[in-house]
Amino acid sequence: MSSAINVICEDKPGMLRDIAGAVACRGGNIVYTQQFVLERGVNLGRSSVYMEIDGDTGGLVETLSDMPGIFEVSVHQPFDKIYGSRVIIIGGGAQVAQAAVGAVSEADRHNLRGERISVDTIPLVGETAIADAVSAVGRLHRASILVLAGALMGGRITEEMAKLQKEGIPVIALKMAGSVPQQADLVVTDPIQAGTFAVMHVARTAVFDIGRVRGKEF
Repeated sequence: MSSAINVICEDKPGMLRDIAGAVACRGGNIVYTQQFVLERGVNLGRSSVYMEIDGDTGGLVETLSDMPGIFEVSVHQPFDKIYGSRVIIIGGGAQVAQAAVGAVSEADRHNLRGERISVDTIPLVGETAIADAVSAVGRLHRASILVLAGALMGGRITEEMAKLQKEGIPVIALKMAGSVPQQADLVVTDPIQAGTFAVMHVARTAVFDIGRVRGKEF
């Protein structure tokens, strides 16, 4: 059984430790957490601590609510039940936009059948900016596949992409100049089709498997 809690608390040292300790005392296993300071709204300046927990969380809300420094505790569905698998698209603005069109259109088809697939995009310029973004994909929660959409990519971008592939995240690249296409799992000429392929790979209701066409170009 998996559930999620969100705690609004004071922004001070030790709060994350105290909340995690309360979860552990009740036998819960924290499988994902994020924390940030709220920058707007009625809780401006307070900290938001979100945790996804495996195990019985019965009584946890009451326990946390009674702790000093905690203002609000709420229970939610985990992110995988709401946003599901994430398709990440990085690269040049025009190419990213077209790849997103294909990905969003295909995701809609599968989400209507009860799946949850979301699409994240960021248009960037320059080897360093793109390489840093590719490197960060491995740290993104639920990231399932990366699409590199641009006209020229290589150097450190290719190096970071290879590391990402070793972590089990496949990469689709547009047909472009540079060394990225040689390292990519799949090369696709049409950006709309690239986005479509990416969603088809992560969708449970699709039959496309990038492993069966790895190294090919379409």
